[in-house]
Amino acid sequence: MRNRSCSARYRNNMTLILETRSTAETEALAKRLAQLMPRGAVVALRGELASGKTCFVRGMASHFAPGAMVHSPTFTLVNEYGCDVKLLHLDLYRISGLEEIADLGYEELFEPNGVCVIEWAERAEPLLPVHRVDVFLEHAGPATRRIAFHNHNVLPENWEEYLREAAR
Repeated sequence: MRNRSCSARYRNNMTLILETRSTAETEALAKRLAQLMPRGAVVALRGELASGKTCFVRGMASHFAPGAMVHSPTFTLVNEYGCDVKLLHLDLYRISGLEEIADLGYEELFEPNGVCVIEWAERAEPLLPVHRVDVFLEHAGPATRRIAFHNHNVLPENWEEYLREAAR
C-alpha cells in the first residue's frame, strides 16, 4: 500500500478500522493480517454483497499459498489453500440454516494446524468460537472499503500497529 492511500480511522484495545482505496490495498492488508494469525485461528468475515470479502480472502491466501487462484467456494462451500499451514475458506452464502452448517462437520474446520476464514460468518454466529477475529467490510466509496477488525483474544500484542503500518 502507498502512503495515505489507506488510513486509520479509529482504534481502541480490541478494534481497529482502516480504509483501503483499491482491491490491491485490501489484499495487501489481508495478507498482513494472515501473517499474524496463529494456527487454529478463525477469521469471521461480514459485509454485504460485493463489499470485498472474497478479495480479502485472496489476500490472506497469498500468504499461505502464493500464486493460488482464489474464488468464492459458493458451491463447494470449502476451499483449501497452502501446504504446511492451510487456509480453509468457507462461504456460507447459500447455507439455509445452522443444521446445514452442522452437517458440514464444521468442528473439523477449526483444526489446530490451519487458519479458517468464513465468509457470511453471521449465518453461523452461535457456532463460531469465542476466540476469533471478526472483520467487517463495507463500501465507503466506489473503490474504497472501510474494514473494521475486532480481535477476540487471538492476535498478538501490537497487532493494531502492525496492521496500521500497511496504511503507511
